[in-house]
Amino acid sequence: MSTIKILWVDDEIDLLKPHILFLEKKNYEVTTCQSGTEAIDLVEEQNFDVVFLDENMPGLTGLETLSEIKAKRDTLPVIMITKSEEEYIMEEAIGSKIADYLIKPVNPNQILLSLKKNLDTSRLVSEKTTLNYQQEFRKIAMDMAQVNSYEEWVELYQKLIYWELELENIEDQSMQEILESQKTEANSQFFKFIERNYKDWFSDEDRPTMSHTLFKDKIVPQIKKDDAPVMLIVIDNLRYDQWKSFEPIISNYYKKESESAYYSILPTATQYARNAIFSGLMPSEMEKQHPDLWLNDTDDGGKNLNEDKFLEAQLKRLGLSNLNWEYHKITNLKSGKKLVENFNSLKKNDLTVLVYNFVDMLSHSKTEMEVIKELASNDKSYRSLTESWFKNSPLLEMIQKSQQLGFKIILTTDHGTINVKNPSKVIGDKNTSLNLRYKTGRSLTYEQKDVLEAKEPKSIHLPTINMSSSFIFAKGDLFFAYPNNYNHYVSYFRNTYQHGGVSLEEVIIPFIVLNPR
Repeated sequence: MSTIKILWVDDEIDLLKPHILFLEKKNYEVTTCQSGTEAIDLVEEQNFDVVFLDENMPGLTGLETLSEIKAKRDTLPVIMITKSEEEYIMEEAIGSKIADYLIKPVNPNQILLSLKKNLDTSRLVSEKTTLNYQQEFRKIAMDMAQVNSYEEWVELYQKLIYWELELENIEDQSMQEILESQKTEANSQFFKFIERNYKDWFSDEDRPTMSHTLFKDKIVPQIKKDDAPVMLIVIDNLRYDQWKSFEPIISNYYKKESESAYYSILPTATQYARNAIFSGLMPSEMEKQHPDLWLNDTDDGGKNLNEDKFLEAQLKRLGLSNLNWEYHKITNLKSGKKLVENFNSLKKNDLTVLVYNFVDMLSHSKTEMEVIKELASNDKSYRSLTESWFKNSPLLEMIQKSQQLGFKIILTTDHGTINVKNPSKVIGDKNTSLNLRYKTGRSLTYEQKDVLEAKEPKSIHLPTINMSSSFIFAKGDLFFAYPNNYNHYVSYFRNTYQHGGVSLEEVIIPFIVLNPR
């Protein structure tokens, strides 16, 4: 590691000789000067790692010097040292992007701490995070072997997401690889858990909140809770880790009342899961009760064009027909901006439902566009891309306006998505559905170990398209590939984001309640 070079600017620099000797003994290289003008010249001539800057100097003041230094080297950390504790000086300094603020008299340990904080944070955080995860690794592995309830699986998945986000910026790539292998093992165990329990959840009282019970279980109580208008935002295809990536942005405008998770139904696909949310029914019940609204995989036409009608029927069934409500679906930038312009009109509603389709479009674009494949090559970059979109989207503008109008926000999704990596061969007739993570059709041939099979779809409340139809759902990070043109098919779809199958990422999804700040 190269020697760290410090520039110390103070008109009484001679009085600081003990501090400078202390730093030099710690192998820091210290250059000194006694005026702002001299400091600016030195910054132009040499490369320093950090500047200690006295606020109160004759000639150019510390704040004026700070401004000049930042104009020349914006990324150079400047630590302001002052005798004054006046608020306006602190505000000026912070507004000018100082790295730290020390009050005289300073002691050597304060100086050392500030240096560590500003120059060595990345390494120290990396080492500490690595150590903490190493200690946690064994506990997660033990939990994984014992977890046996839907609540425990939520806790385990949240823990894995926490460590994934903690480890993503550290220098030790091997830790991330270890965590990735833990996630793979967790998905393998989770698949077995779903295989054992999913069917029983439709008859047992001890079951998680699922897509078709979400509205009744979690949304209606929030609508009835107080008089505040409710904005229900359903971001299609939003994974739990993506929510955590832009949560800090939302926290500027909203306080989190609660955060929980619920389970998507199978298939974890929009036409099934999101229709189930709005209808409050499983797909086989939708087909039976609303044959004019429900479309099967093999039917022509859009499969999610009747969500508002499904919601209307559910509200009536729940005795909430008197609610003043609206439904909006945003599928492009133009429709998003149009709603922003007319947002104040929503204040009159008890409930405003907003379906936002961007994240789903992003995952599909990764399949079809090489540039998106590059930009979202792994989960870390996929999160980053989602965060970047959110910061610049009409959705953020809507959330800001919601805060001003006093809306309570419920933010959720219909299902998640997973980066698929390994193919599994499947054979079906020409009427077999096209989804890569689930298939429905007659006479399906597949690797049994790779799938959760539903030979009798009605047992898990899915429609039977014809007498011999069945459903299969891919496990973990597998995707279904046909033997015809197999190599081309595999290379095209490998490392793309898909949904419809059984994985933690697709099934366990966030439900967030937010109150305006």
